[in-house]
Amino acid sequence: MSVLGSRIKYLREKLDISQKRLADALGITNIQVSRYETGDRKPDPDTIKKIAEFFDVSSDFLLGVTNDQMESNNETNSSTGRAFYGGSDQYTEDELEIARAAAQAAVEAYRKGLNKKK
Repeated sequence: MSVLGSRIKYLREKLDISQKRLADALGITNIQVSRYETGDRKPDPDTIKKIAEFFDVSSDFLLGVTNDQMESNNETNSSTGRAFYGGSDQYTEDELEIARAAAQAAVEAYRKGLNKKK
């Protein structure tokens, strides 16, 4: 398995997303996602960008250039440019703010759950 493939699989499983759901969000087939994850195929640059935007990571992270998920010099990783569920351009600024707040609350609840297990 390639670095790219293992990172796609890692991010997908971390978010508990099926290959089908990821494929639908990217506009490709789940077979393509499977082949990317196993290293049988490599996505084109546009698809790598879509994957990075979907998972809110840098393409450098996906490609194994860096281990820092957010290390990037491009604008797509700004808090207003992050893509999710089809892309941030699909939503109003109010909807994006609601999504950010919900995501933050979910992360905080998750962290509290982890602290209770320790």
